[in-house]
Amino acid sequence: MTLIRFLKRPAEQERTYSLLLDDIKRTKSDLELAYSNFENVVDPDLIDCCIYQVNAAQLRYKFLLSRVKQIEDSCARNPLELSKS
Repeated sequence: MTLIRFLKRPAEQERTYSLLLDDIKRTKSDLELAYSNFENVVDPDLIDCCIYQVNAAQLRYKFLLSRVKQIEDSCARNPLELSKS
């Protein structure tokens, strides 16, 4: 089942879409910070830690993008979906 099927009203879809976009912005910032940390550490344990942080942020970013695409594809099939309130 898709995320869209669980949402009952267009207002909920619009709110979910907005929250996803906010999460993407935060995750992008987290990813940039993780890359910056990775570039500046020299201790092997900290390097491993930064690699895990980068991988986690990349996976979260990919997940969030797929959810946004899912909503956008749904709206492309029904353009009035997000505009109804």
